[in-house]
Amino acid sequence: MTHIEIAAPLAAALAAKGYESLTPVQDAVLAEEAAGRDLLVSAQTGSGKTVAFGIAIAQELLQGADRLLFADVPGALIIAPTRELALQVARELDWLYAEAGAKIATCVGGMDYRTEKRALERGAHIVVGTPGRLRDHIERRSLDLSGLRAAVLDEADEMLDLGFREDLEFILQAAPEDRRTLMFSATVPKAIAELAKDFQNDALRLQTAGEAKQHVDIEYRALNVTARDREHAIFNLLRFYEARTAIVFCKTRVAVNHLLARMGNRGFQVVALSGELSQQERTHALQALRDGRARVCIATDVAARGIDLPGLELVIHADLPSNSETLLHRSGRTGRAGSKGVSALIVAPSEFRKAQRLLQGAKVVAEWAKPPSADEVQEKDDQRILEHPLLGADLGDEMAMSATLLERFGAEQVAAAFVKMWREGRSAPEELQDVGSAAEPSKPRERAEFGEAVWYTVSVGRSGRAEARWLLPKICDAGDITKNEIGAIRVQEDETFVQIGKAVAGKFGAGIDLEAGVTMRRLEGEPSMDRPERAPRKSFDKPERRAPAARAPREDAGETKARPEKPAYVPKPSRIVEDDERPAKTWTPDDAAPRAERKPYAKREEAAKPYAKREEGAKPYAKREDGPRKPYVKREEGAKPYAKRDDAARPSAPRDEAGKKPRWAAGDKPAPRSAGFKSHGGGTEGKPARASGFKSHAGEGKSFGKPAFGKAKPAAAPKDAKDTSKRFVPPKKK
Repeated sequence: MTHIEIAAPLAAALAAKGYESLTPVQDAVLAEEAAGRDLLVSAQTGSGKTVAFGIAIAQELLQGADRLLFADVPGALIIAPTRELALQVARELDWLYAEAGAKIATCVGGMDYRTEKRALERGAHIVVGTPGRLRDHIERRSLDLSGLRAAVLDEADEMLDLGFREDLEFILQAAPEDRRTLMFSATVPKAIAELAKDFQNDALRLQTAGEAKQHVDIEYRALNVTARDREHAIFNLLRFYEARTAIVFCKTRVAVNHLLARMGNRGFQVVALSGELSQQERTHALQALRDGRARVCIATDVAARGIDLPGLELVIHADLPSNSETLLHRSGRTGRAGSKGVSALIVAPSEFRKAQRLLQGAKVVAEWAKPPSADEVQEKDDQRILEHPLLGADLGDEMAMSATLLERFGAEQVAAAFVKMWREGRSAPEELQDVGSAAEPSKPRERAEFGEAVWYTVSVGRSGRAEARWLLPKICDAGDITKNEIGAIRVQEDETFVQIGKAVAGKFGAGIDLEAGVTMRRLEGEPSMDRPERAPRKSFDKPERRAPAARAPREDAGETKARPEKPAYVPKPSRIVEDDERPAKTWTPDDAAPRAERKPYAKREEAAKPYAKREEGAKPYAKREDGPRKPYVKREEGAKPYAKRDDAARPSAPRDEAGKKPRWAAGDKPAPRSAGFKSHGGGTEGKPARASGFKSHAGEGKSFGKPAFGKAKPAAAPKDAKDTSKRFVPPKKK
């Protein structure tokens, strides 16, 4: 198979990065048959896909040149499902195109929009972003895709699962039709095939690994645990493998926060990734993992999608994934670029069948086993101590100090201190219950006889709120012993007595400090444990019980008296009397109140009805004539009492005195009334007109500079503009 030669700037960057050979997916995109064509690539996570599509789009970007010139519009667009993956892709392309002088801009959610806009205005050759933010820039016209020559969809299946199909269609429709489109996905479901059919032209399907070789660098382990030991199994797994970086997957944010608190209390260096974190918090968490300040990451599926953690060697599925594709995506965080990794599934008895279906659907083979026990973790720790690289290294200046330590404390004490310092910063392993015995009902545990022991006293008791569960871990840490080597713990009022196995009593010597202010010293013989005396019981005089009264002996107790026979039932005679046989009752009045004699009944005659109709002429309602009535005289038509007076004789017209002309004559239009005139409905009926048409303002205050009319009373005060009941309306101009 012939291959396309890698561009010189990219080849130099790969050599500087330490690449000696290409991965299968990188080799596949450089095949001669894939040159210039749309690609649909199926490759597992961590197989070098970012470098693969970076090499594939170099032909469209460089176009035979070694350096890129200023770009008004981007030439390549990379779309990723999450912010972390987009930023990771940008970092990879940054060093890959460093020799070519490419400018790379990122457009992801959670970042400052104005900063991204300024980066796009300055010119970018490659734009990397998430679907939502890219669509936002296109709609605001800050991202121009008119000159786009290549588009890459990374983790396309995950983008469809997250509901980005509409955004992807919008972005691809805004790009030129003659662009080159590359789709990379861990799996190729039906939805991905349909999207490729709609937006790719004659796409070449590339599959870099067969189904039988899926995740060959990952060791799958399915661990049977009881429901109550799920968290303890996770602790023992982390302690057993001691991976440089490990990731624990949970389904919900609540589970992430719970496990974060539990592991933090156990001394693990842990961070969390979930949807409730801000972008700054997520960046700090990932940076802590890359710097080595944290070694365990607890995350949900979406938050950890596409992240690349250096040295990730262990993946723990605290909650089983929902489908086989999610199982592959989770496990693909480890075993990258030829490195080995472990993917452990925590399986409770009720999840056994679900775990089998997931493994069969993913077409991977897992080893079913038990989680590491406490003894196995302890053996692993001892092996790591013996293989510690400092034990065989040339320490140089430290040798002088080591000679001083050996001279002062001895070799055994120095070695014991080294072992203690090793175990001091690590969480103690947990005892796990067997899955088979978990189904049996729990029985009360019987403690075996302790054997030979030495008694110690601790300088704190009940008065200092001392408890056995508080003292037990402190004693174990102080003497580097286990709880099985501690016998009875008796808490007294001012001190506490502790029983230590004779074989390990030498670790405590004559005494030891448990913490500031709390000491533990050895006793000779058994201690005298004072128990508080019980108060004497009060005695109460019980009343004498009366003897039961003697019963009289029964007569003929052995014989049973026969009961008398019940008389036969005789029905009573019927009380019902027939109607014809019932005797007639006669009523007799009371003699003390004699009644009047009843009048005989007489039928009323028909003619003597009280409502007989009266005769027409004799009306009873005729009005009586008290006096002589006046005869009715019809008024003549012409003699109207309301005859209209002549206009000249109107009393309201001004009199013509000394040849004066009247103010207005008949037919003239009178002047409009102002607000101060009072309306008069009719004539004056012969009465003299008032001297003025204004109202009389009797008793009002000042004239406010206006002349008084009528009875020489002061004029009314001007009306307030707020009073709208009688607002002044000026007359219209002629």
